[in-house]
Amino acid sequence: MELEKLLSKMATDGVIHGGSEVNEAMTAVSEEARRLCAQLNTGVYTNEQIRQQVSQIVGQEFDEDFSLFLPFTTDFGKNIKIGKNVFINSGCRFQDQGQIIIGDQSLIGHNVVLATINHDYHPLNRGTMHLKPIVLKERTWIGSNTTILPGVTVGENSVVAAGSVVTKDVEPNTIVGGNPARFIANLEDKIK
Repeated sequence: MELEKLLSKMATDGVIHGGSEVNEAMTAVSEEARRLCAQLNTGVYTNEQIRQQVSQIVGQEFDEDFSLFLPFTTDFGKNIKIGKNVFINSGCRFQDQGQIIIGDQSLIGHNVVLATINHDYHPLNRGTMHLKPIVLKERTWIGSNTTILPGVTVGENSVVAAGSVVTKDVEPNTIVGGNPARFIANLEDKIK
């Protein structure tokens, strides 16, 4: 199955059934992403070389305003869209089958997990994956060791405190934190 057809099918259906043609195609893309990530994470590279390799993994060109510190892993790679002037710190893991969109000028801290898949609750159907996108709007700041779950949108300018587990949408211009993440403050209250 061609990549564009696979991405369209995953977006439209929102589910991948274990053993299906879509699952086989997804697995083939995932194998390539894991291979490229292993190569990326086992060498010493300049920032430009890192950008080139990440471009190959995600299928998007980057200019010098994109920065990523290694290691980095993604288990699919081809369903990530990254805006301008984005920084991704070391140890991040992106599970992007459901799609990850990162807005311009966003900052992502150490060891952040963006997970777009839930497995089926039925014990006999755990091989079925339910996909929902994660969207980080412009100028978001995701603190270290945060996990963002499927279907979450983090509103523009918002801050997610370190160590949070984000299970629902974050309003624009707010600060959230905890497990599960809850409202802490409006951003305007913290800006002097």
